[in-house]
Amino acid sequence: MAELRKRNLDLDSDDDKSMGNKVDLSNTIPSGTDKAPELLDATLSSLPPKWRNWVIRGIFTWVMIFGFALMIYAGPLALMLVVLAVQVKCFAEIINIGYAVYKIHGLPWFRSLSWYFLITSNYFFYGESLVDYFGVVDNRTEFLRAVVKYHRFISFSLYIGGFVWFVLSLVKRYYMKQFSLFAWTHVALLIVVTQSYLIIRNIFQGLIWFIVPVSMIVCNDVMAYMFGFFFGRTPLIKLSPKKTWEGFIGGGFATVVFGLMISYFLCQYPFFVCPIEFNEELGKMTLDCEPSPLFRPQEYTVPASLAPAVRMITGKNTVMIIPFLFHSLSMSVFSSVIGPFGGFFASGFKRAFKIKDFGDIIPGHGGIMDRFDCQYLMATFVNVYISSFIRMDSPQKLLQQIYSLKPELQLELFTALRDSLTARGILQLAAP
Repeated sequence: MAELRKRNLDLDSDDDKSMGNKVDLSNTIPSGTDKAPELLDATLSSLPPKWRNWVIRGIFTWVMIFGFALMIYAGPLALMLVVLAVQVKCFAEIINIGYAVYKIHGLPWFRSLSWYFLITSNYFFYGESLVDYFGVVDNRTEFLRAVVKYHRFISFSLYIGGFVWFVLSLVKRYYMKQFSLFAWTHVALLIVVTQSYLIIRNIFQGLIWFIVPVSMIVCNDVMAYMFGFFFGRTPLIKLSPKKTWEGFIGGGFATVVFGLMISYFLCQYPFFVCPIEFNEELGKMTLDCEPSPLFRPQEYTVPASLAPAVRMITGKNTVMIIPFLFHSLSMSVFSSVIGPFGGFFASGFKRAFKIKDFGDIIPGHGGIMDRFDCQYLMATFVNVYISSFIRMDSPQKLLQQIYSLKPELQLELFTALRDSLTARGILQLAAP
């Protein structure tokens, strides 16, 4: 027994040593912060490293901003496809780190299983969106009606298939590693797929609920970098030594101002404020509506202490303000104060494995996940904010639930609704 115990301790010690050797991935995961196209790299070779990185980062920041504007111009469908593409790339970057950490490229089916769970998760979440917003269209054919009705059962069956597949792929020698990566995969799905699903739901509420939060995070990131680069002296947090209080405060102030400006501009156009709905007559998604009072100027009475000053300017004790600007202020404060913690979380994650970036696809910036770490946190906040304070009901979702009822229940509902509207004077019925 003593010999067996000693042998087990030796094995545990070997595993600990091997894990320690695997933590440093600096030579395994590519870094994009210092990477640049050869021509640009040669052009900037005479600059000091600090300014070289600043120029490269600036150039590709503008490239991404231009690309973002182009996607907005292309419409909501293009934005949703881009969100899906970004999600897939972020998932790949996180999973690749897991593979590198545990060095299990030879384990059976695990890479396939990771992507299988990604596809299954997307089927469930994106299917939920389609059911909510396009259920009326889905009911036109018998096949789609069945898919909608049993969507969650189909999703659960797909997940159970992957679960059984994983159990059957277990290898005795690698139990711990396989279960660790199984958990790693599910955390990646939680971080990436769930958040991208919330982004899609925000887009359906109106492009303004997507453009404004995303732009705020971009503004905060850019201005915090600029203020920190030129004025930064006081370190902010040990997880990210290059972050400074000057950048944090300067970026926050700039984000609040920018958020109010872009919100006011977007509120002038129905294309940005109208929720996305499917027009059955046109057979496509539309962004045409009468803007709600949330996006139109409303009259507010100012506090008594400010009344004299306001009266001198406007001649009365009231001011005209677009209500969405108050919500924009809330989002800008969150993106400035809490949003950066998404980046700090990612910095801690990378430091745990001694890597500089999640990838090297964006010169001067790193991987896709390096640019979207704060966006996912912001997406969750906006979705919760809409649900808590805006509460936009979806007629499509209600219709979907009605169409799923039996014909006699639909008729009963119609009769009850007609009688209620008539009794309240909302519906005037002609005398028979």
